Amino acid sequence: MNFEDITLRVQASHRGGGIEIDLTSLGYPHMKMTAYQNYLGGGMLGSIESDCTIRDFRDHDDLVEISENLKQYFHSLTNHVEDEWESASYEENQRRPSSAY
Repeated sequence: MNFEDITLRVQASHRGGGIEIDLTSLGYPHMKMTAYQNYLGGGMLGSIESDCTIRDFRDHDDLVEISENLKQYFHSLTNHVEDEWESASYEENQRRPSSAY
């Protein structure tokens, strides 16, 4: 899935960040979805979480799939091969907590 054309904003760094997309072209007019990642400390990023302006989006298989694809895409933006912690695979990263608090 190509998120570049529907990205509203993105902030990705070694300290996490987030991405927001417009779901209009995917059949959900005026709706948005985000994926975000917190910094855990010590150079380590937490698991990538997602949210949506559609309250029960996890009850819709297509939105769950979009969410998973968006989280993987965001991982590709924050993952850096040369870094000990950031070079974790998506699966390894998702086993971490989402927050240090």
